[in-house]
Amino acid sequence: MKLVSLIVALLLAALFASSIFVVRENELAALFQFGRVVSTDFKPGLHFKLPMVQSVRTFDRRVLTLESQPEPYLTSEKKDVSIDFFVKWRIKDVSKFYTASSGDVGIANQRLLPVVRQALGKEINERKLAEVVSGERSSIMEQLLAQSSSAVEELGIQLIDVRIKRIELPDTVSESVYNRMRAERKKVANELRSTGTERSETIRADADRQRQVLLAEAERDSNQVRGEGDAAAAEIYAKAYNRDPEFYSFYRSLEAYRQAMHGRDTTFVLDPKSEFFRYFQEAPK
Repeated sequence: MKLVSLIVALLLAALFASSIFVVRENELAALFQFGRVVSTDFKPGLHFKLPMVQSVRTFDRRVLTLESQPEPYLTSEKKDVSIDFFVKWRIKDVSKFYTASSGDVGIANQRLLPVVRQALGKEINERKLAEVVSGERSSIMEQLLAQSSSAVEELGIQLIDVRIKRIELPDTVSESVYNRMRAERKKVANELRSTGTERSETIRADADRQRQVLLAEAERDSNQVRGEGDAAAAEIYAKAYNRDPEFYSFYRSLEAYRQAMHGRDTTFVLDPKSEFFRYFQEAPK
């Protein structure tokens, strides 16, 4: 009886163990009965199932990544570009996901990849090369995400983001693009240089005008001061002459001698009795 009770207890324990399952935070679970999905609405925690009749399969609920290899695409100008991208996605509907891919992430990626490629090809084909490689990239990714999201609903997945990693051009196209960019930069540089030259000429002309004005005003002021000084000097000389004409004449003669006999080798060819040598001949009275 003890042996039978032990066997029964073990069978009950095994039966109980096979009737419970745990769903983790990073998992989604699907409950199968005879190979058909009967329930997918399981929150993280401990759950029960019918042993021997029902089975459980878990799936990764985290964000998954699909990366593509570089693929050639044609622009509206029929020019080739090589583009690679990556897609961030996660499982949204476990039942649809299992039906579409048998719960295999690799199969889901294989079905997702052509959908995104087709949408990307459509967006690239509607744009010119310059738009693809410059300012239209954000718009392309927004449209790509919107179109691909609606197309993959039947796969039971949700697209989080679609990003273009690189856009590479063939050598001939690259050279053409670089030449055009170089020409545009050169045009802008020439315009800036022309504007700078024009402004520098304007500034230089204004500076020259102000210089001429300042010099004219300085010359005017100096002439005025010089005239006033000459007038004051003439007035002083006149007063000195009126006070003592003989001394004034003697002083002016000394000034003339000093200026005329500045050097040692000064030679005069004059009559010794001339007025210039007057004070050498007689003492002033």
